[in-house]
Amino acid sequence: MERNGQVMSREALVGARRVVVKIGSALLTNDGRGLDEAAIGGWVDQIAALHRRGIEVVLVSSGAVAAGMVRLGWQVRPSAVHQLQAAAAVGQNGLTECYEGHFARHGLLTAQVLLTHDDLSNRKRYLNARSALRTLVDLRVVPVVNENDTVVTDEIRFGDNDTLGALVANLLEADALVILTDQDGLFDADPRHHPEARLIREGRADDPALAAVAGGGGALGRGGMATKVRAARLAARSGAVTAIAGGRQAEVLTRLIEGERLGTLLFPEREPMAARKRWLAGQLQVRGTLTLDAGAVKVLRSRGSSLLPVGVKAAAGNFVRGDMVLCVDEAGERVAKGLVNYGVDDALRILGRPSHQIAGILGFMEAPELIHRDNLVVL
Repeated sequence: MERNGQVMSREALVGARRVVVKIGSALLTNDGRGLDEAAIGGWVDQIAALHRRGIEVVLVSSGAVAAGMVRLGWQVRPSAVHQLQAAAAVGQNGLTECYEGHFARHGLLTAQVLLTHDDLSNRKRYLNARSALRTLVDLRVVPVVNENDTVVTDEIRFGDNDTLGALVANLLEADALVILTDQDGLFDADPRHHPEARLIREGRADDPALAAVAGGGGALGRGGMATKVRAARLAARSGAVTAIAGGRQAEVLTRLIEGERLGTLLFPEREPMAARKRWLAGQLQVRGTLTLDAGAVKVLRSRGSSLLPVGVKAAAGNFVRGDMVLCVDEAGERVAKGLVNYGVDDALRILGRPSHQIAGILGFMEAPELIHRDNLVVL
């Protein structure tokens, strides 16, 4: 596979200087038996080895809710938000303490960074988070990032730490995202039910066929291979490659960075997006939907133009000016998303109309376009 005239291969990992490593709940808690301190110590040893090579590592760690469940004696992951928040609060202390102790063996400091979707959807807080993480990395501190499950609600959660890992990779313009899981990688069928399933060694992050073979999550986590494929697509927007590999394999991190053909490696297909476009693309919460006609879809995809009211056929939702909205074609397929210049009530009045009529219809004109191209990203 080629991009920018270069053959994309495992060398993309060999040359990585900044890596985001995400470790899942099933690994960290040994499938729900409590924090697996020996395994955590092994991953810390590998991260410390990467540090000695001059590679910057940011760790995205699941496990707070799962660890809290064990401490509280719960056998089944609760569904009530307040119980999940309580489990996270109980488990987070133990998780942080465990990492701190193991990294201290190597003379490395850690920093706990808890995020919610609100922290990354607000542009100012997004930039603040980026500055803080970059400063920590420059100081050779290992940031340990997790979703702030103690305060998060369904409306503002990332949904899984695979997505959080990808957004952190975007935030820091990392070279690679490494997702350690309890499977050896992405297979062409579920290996738990199909022993003949084959491991997919390499592929394009945006290949739609990958979603068809990705399964769901287990009892402890919210993720699964489907979330990992989505995370790879998101990480690719900043040019990062994504490795999905079995975390229980000996020295898995160091072997991956040395170019060994472990797990699944998913490459970006397109040029990296500009920083603001990455921020827009990373927004998970949308407040409404605009349905575009065929002409508008063609113009957005081929020219990267602004979205004008004349090309919009319908609007739905409860959005106000400045909210994120999703743009779809007439079949409902995702086309783009961006920050809208008009609330839903005003948008409905100007749909299908040329821009020069906006002031006459509304009595004012905020902007000639529904979404300016600087605030629009094609999906």
